[in-house]
Amino acid sequence: MIDTHTHIYLSDSFSKDDPEGTLKAVDRAVEAGVSQMILPAIDRESAKEVAALNAARPSQTHTAMGLHPTEVGEDWKEELDDIIKILTPTSPIAIGEVGIDLYWDDSNIALQKEAFIAQLQLAKSLDLPVIIHCREGLDVCLECIEKASSRQPDNPTTPPPLIFHSFTGSPDDVRKIRQIADPYFGINGVVTFKNAASLPDAVREIGIDRLLLETDSPYLAPVPKRGRRNESSYLSFINNKIADILGLPPEEVDQATTRNAKQLFKI
Repeated sequence: MIDTHTHIYLSDSFSKDDPEGTLKAVDRAVEAGVSQMILPAIDRESAKEVAALNAARPSQTHTAMGLHPTEVGEDWKEELDDIIKILTPTSPIAIGEVGIDLYWDDSNIALQKEAFIAQLQLAKSLDLPVIIHCREGLDVCLECIEKASSRQPDNPTTPPPLIFHSFTGSPDDVRKIRQIADPYFGINGVVTFKNAASLPDAVREIGIDRLLLETDSPYLAPVPKRGRRNESSYLSFINNKIADILGLPPEEVDQATTRNAKQLFKI
């Protein structure tokens, strides 16, 4: 299995009481059958932690560089430049996590859009996929994807490969997104929650060929670990729930999602 989205590098969550906490968390994941983990940055400080964990566990981890929408401020260009400088030496395999988040605050929507479009274009120039964070802003997110692909009206381009991370939408949302692009969808522990009523149907709408496994550790621990700090070693619970939804053997979901991740991220 491949955890395509984990913040297992966060020292506040994993190393607060143990200097080697993040390393032990990676080792637990490997013991649980998770061969590789993708570490997306969210800001300048997290980029440093991403780089440090990748240096310590280069065979098991990959990096992604980006500025999270909730971290976008007036100085977003300078912060993004710093993130790029920190993580470029690690050979990032994606731009992320980036996108639109209007859940907490929509007052900086203009800056979020500007930063997202710029990072979509950065991904295109570097031939990298984009890990998208989209919360309460699907229409705005799709608008940005279209704009990033149409900056030159006489020569519009296709968007880079996209991953809708932590996808919790409906089948209608899947169909709406597919009118703009044909992305992958990262499914995490939310799929195991009883209140995620429409997500199983969305998983069926997506289909196994476009599914990716993720934990979004240390958040959203799956049942039966809900309420605990999440970590990449819990990925099998998500894999098994998807298998149950699709009526497939867990091994087949593991193989298919691993294949999807390897093809998409070129790992």
